[in-house]
Amino acid sequence: MATDREQAIFEAAIKLGALYHQFVGTPISRNSAASVESAIEKAVILQPFVEEITVRLDRSRMTANIYGYSELSGLMFDVEIITRVGFAYCRAKLAPHDGYPLMEIVECHEIPCVSHH
Repeated sequence: MATDREQAIFEAAIKLGALYHQFVGTPISRNSAASVESAIEKAVILQPFVEEITVRLDRSRMTANIYGYSELSGLMFDVEIITRVGFAYCRAKLAPHDGYPLMEIVECHEIPCVSHH
């Protein structure tokens, strides 16, 4: 059985992986980027164990094709997510690192359970 800390890490990782594969290839432009950021945040925050998510898309990588839009690529993502299971929190991110859209655990911590006797 996984600990709450391990489950919080798993939840952060699975949410980032799903987000990446769900939205890569989405038609996007600099004009629509803010609404796509918001839509991704609003979709992911609905899922269990997600406490916070921030999505920023690198508009400088959005070069329009002949039809006036580009496709969302992994290198455009700058995402931070916080998951919580029980009293365990995990902060993870998806961001470019050396030309690769890297997902990584930034920090995990547990808040001690306070009992009132």
